Amino acid sequence: MFDRLGTRLETIFSKLRGYGKITKADVEAGLREIRIAFLEADVNFKVVKSFIDVVREKALGERVFESLTPGQQVVKIVKDEMTAVLGADAEDIKVGKDKPAILMLAGLQGSGKTTTAGKLALRLKDKNLKSLLVSTDVYRPAAIEQLRSLAKKSGLDFYEADSDKPLKIADKALSEAKKGGYDLMIVDTAGRLHIDEEMMKEAKDLSKLLKPHEIFYVADSMTGQDAVTSALAFHESLPLTGVVLTKLDGDARGGAAFSIKSVTGVPLRFIGVGEKVSDLELFHPDRLVSRILGMGDVLTLIEKAEATIDQEEAEELTRRMLKDEMTLDDFAKQLKQLKQMGPISQVASMLPGMGKNPALKNLNVEERDIKRVEAIISSMTPKERQNHQIINGSRRKRIARGSGTTVEQINQLLKQFAMMKKMMKNMGKFGLKGKRGIIDFSAFK
Repeated sequence: MFDRLGTRLETIFSKLRGYGKITKADVEAGLREIRIAFLEADVNFKVVKSFIDVVREKALGERVFESLTPGQQVVKIVKDEMTAVLGADAEDIKVGKDKPAILMLAGLQGSGKTTTAGKLALRLKDKNLKSLLVSTDVYRPAAIEQLRSLAKKSGLDFYEADSDKPLKIADKALSEAKKGGYDLMIVDTAGRLHIDEEMMKEAKDLSKLLKPHEIFYVADSMTGQDAVTSALAFHESLPLTGVVLTKLDGDARGGAAFSIKSVTGVPLRFIGVGEKVSDLELFHPDRLVSRILGMGDVLTLIEKAEATIDQEEAEELTRRMLKDEMTLDDFAKQLKQLKQMGPISQVASMLPGMGKNPALKNLNVEERDIKRVEAIISSMTPKERQNHQIINGSRRKRIARGSGTTVEQINQLLKQFAMMKKMMKNMGKFGLKGKRGIIDFSAFK
């Protein structure tokens, strides 16, 4: 997502940065291209107009033209205004002194409410907060079972309802949450294929009964401006405190993310970046803008690494790599740690300069490619994993048969592993630390 918008903006900015001096005509030409880029990304046209007007006013100021780097000044103005359009600083879930705090999720059917409920509960669990998951969706087949299954897989608490009346379920669940000393109760409400009076009335009644601390509207980013329109309709009936945009890892154009705050006045609080229960991020406007503009998102990358990678193991692995002691066993561990951080392409997008590197920009590593490499290493004997140089022709044939791959793929992996060891050895000589090798997974497709 945002790839096309990012590419367009990078091209526009390259032109602006290339000017030694900049004229009003240059600024206007750049703004026209920026306007088209945002409209193609499905950003609300009123939001685009307002955005361009603000940027124009600031970009045509005397300070810009008197600057030694006028093109860079314009780029900075665009970046700052993009961040402003997306909203204020990141804001996590509010959990006050009165327990349990209540978080209610609303939205249309298929937007990802149930999965989001599990993701939010898991996020709070990692912060040592105890949550109770409750489903009041008695209409959609298997809705309650889906949340129950999510809770079981993630080790979360789920309220077992003994009624088919949403209000009764919510009332009894609240009593249970109070007795159980829960920090938070997350309520997954029923959705519909479209907005209707019955749906809104039920949501309003639940809100009056529970008096939630937070009401999040969950929207599918793939639906574009329809998501914004629906969020506005919900906000007119419910006091929404935030929006969660799901499926941001998909190929949607991103217009909903840029429009929702300006159109509804409700901040974007969380974004869903994958199907796994752990694939939920606190929304940081400045970080998203940096990612779109190819400037990376190192802070989020560090947070992901700290949350998923064992620090002592990582330090030991780095030491072995720099001392030329790395084995295929070590590489398998490194691969496992990398997988825990999420899709490779998503992790790579957080590195500064990715958008400007053609070789890395189109990096598209699928999980099956990583599994294939793991299968190759798993098909080796302990001695072969410790010393890859003993893997001769007959051994390669055996490994290929055992892993369901070809000898050519085995050769490719061993060649790249040897190159990476050599690179790490050279880094060690020059005192470089904390670097990582990159394996070309496309060779194993």
